[in-house]
Amino acid sequence: MTIRKGLFTLTLVTLCSVSVLAQAGLFTKQADNAFENEAYFEAIDLYKKAYSKESDSEEKGRMLFRIAESYRQILDYDQQVIWYNKALKAQYDNPDAYLYLAQAYHRQGDFNQAIEFYEKYKDAAPDPMKAELGLSQAETAKELRDNPSRYIVQNEILLNSAEYDFSPGWAGDDFNTIYFSSSRQGAQGMEIDQRTGESFQDIFFTNRDQKGKWSEPERLTYRINTIHNEATPRLTNSFDMMVFTRCESTKDENKGCNVMITRKTGDQWSTAQIVDVKNDQSYETTTAGHPALTPGETHIIFASDMPGGIGGKDLWIAPFDKASMTAGEAVNLGPNINTKGDEMFPFVRQNGALYFASNGHSGMGGLDNFVAESNGENSWGNVENLGFPINSIGHDFGIIWEGDSERGYLTSDRNGGKGKDDIYSFNLPPLLFALEGVVYDKDSQQPVPEATIKVIGSDGASFEAATDAGGAFSFGEKGLERYINPETNYSIEVSKPDYLVAKDQISTVGLPESTTFLKEYFITFTAPDKAIEFPEVRYAYNKAELQVNEEVNSLDSLDFLYNVLVDNPTIIIELQAHTDSRGKVAYNQDLSQRRAQSCVNYLESKGIAAERMVAKGYGKGRLRITDAQIAAMNTEEEKEAAHQKNRRTEFTVLSFDYVPREESDN
Repeated sequence: MTIRKGLFTLTLVTLCSVSVLAQAGLFTKQADNAFENEAYFEAIDLYKKAYSKESDSEEKGRMLFRIAESYRQILDYDQQVIWYNKALKAQYDNPDAYLYLAQAYHRQGDFNQAIEFYEKYKDAAPDPMKAELGLSQAETAKELRDNPSRYIVQNEILLNSAEYDFSPGWAGDDFNTIYFSSSRQGAQGMEIDQRTGESFQDIFFTNRDQKGKWSEPERLTYRINTIHNEATPRLTNSFDMMVFTRCESTKDENKGCNVMITRKTGDQWSTAQIVDVKNDQSYETTTAGHPALTPGETHIIFASDMPGGIGGKDLWIAPFDKASMTAGEAVNLGPNINTKGDEMFPFVRQNGALYFASNGHSGMGGLDNFVAESNGENSWGNVENLGFPINSIGHDFGIIWEGDSERGYLTSDRNGGKGKDDIYSFNLPPLLFALEGVVYDKDSQQPVPEATIKVIGSDGASFEAATDAGGAFSFGEKGLERYINPETNYSIEVSKPDYLVAKDQISTVGLPESTTFLKEYFITFTAPDKAIEFPEVRYAYNKAELQVNEEVNSLDSLDFLYNVLVDNPTIIIELQAHTDSRGKVAYNQDLSQRRAQSCVNYLESKGIAAERMVAKGYGKGRLRITDAQIAAMNTEEEKEAAHQKNRRTEFTVLSFDYVPREESDN
């Protein structure tokens, strides 16, 4: 009995082991089949079951990698990090694990970890170009995130669900109707797409009311939506024809994607048919989708992995005939647009610019939105990243613009969304500029009411206002417009009777942010007996010549007075020169007169009319500092400085009556 019992136990264990191995083999085969057919959710579950029953360490490592790969395909970054790390810990020998783990960290915004694994991939991989691209994108992401554009991006909560909502397209010339793709409940196909774990995607539509509120999205007709995936709708300019993508799949087979077309008669769409897009090479195993039409609707642009391309999925262009709803032979858009990565979701704006998503051009990571300038008919180049926050560290794609305005919609799986992929609106708020300030009396420091502020713009604008009782003025809103506009230079003149004019300039050229220019202007009151000081004009002791040397340049001081005369073209001034107290009265009188005249001569040489200036020497008759005050000073240095202050030049305004001479016509 003991022997038989032992044999029975051994036989039972053996049978159980065989059964476990059989189950592991069955789950593995089913998992591999699901994975190959892009049924990633099913593959994850089957690989996990097979892993628990598998004893071979190498095979277990492969399963861990396949689970991580499945999470990568469904864009679950958190799970990718967990399972790629498990695969590496199990010593799974595939350098791609480093690359995809780096990309997952990148999507989470953990750039330091991302850079570490990009470097490991670079060391382990035979082709380091992907690592270099990843490292470049990590640095680019940092730079773009730290230097955002002025665009404001907002989640369109009323459009989005907890599932996938993406790739909107305009369906009305008032931009108040859009079609978009969604896997939300209510789709035509009742089964679950094993690739995404959601319902099969359909095309929905929604309308925006006068208050900007979107209606509850509704699914389009069964003539467009089927039990398969439909997405990326693009309508013609007349909105009576639509191209879109349909991807057919069954539980056991992924049949790829096709560009579809349908025509609208009245309110009814026709049954969609395939647009046969091809090039001069075999394309039997390729997929095509994401169609867009050029502004003239003479050509169709689409994404495809057909032979003859540059990378994974490229953008191609083909002639398009609306009448027959057919396309001609496709041509690759070339290396200016396409890379070794994927280029998808094209959109051509009315100005001819091509917008598309790419993970091959330098960006923030994943798919980013890019723009390419038109180089002529059906040719584009000079690709530029649209920056943050249009792009994020997640996938950003499917951008559309609202005509010529700086607003539109895009798709993103960035953090903070409502579902898997969400639709976001974006807009560029206008730059708002204003000019505000207060005018003061320079001597009393009190506000000056009823001063005139006149502003002239380089765009031809001219406007003015008077200061209020507090000396304040403001140029902000002008009805629905504004006084101060972007990319404009402005000249400002502040004036009031019996005051010298003050002038200034502001510029909004190149300013990246809204700005209010806050100004304080100090204007000088004038009277015939009021001496007005200006920067000192220096003379050497006992000399009348203007002092110009390495330490002093009296011409700079006189240039200040020159500008006063130019800014106030009707004033006539008396230019007054003074000496210190040393020397005889008659000699100092003559010296001061010569000093005043030297100033007048210089200003006249610069073009100021002689009749506008009266040279007057006052000798030592108007000392600033008396001899008694100087005698009380402690050092010779202090005393000499006091004498220097007495050797000064000032001016008074005699009148505002000068009539400028007309320039000669000769």
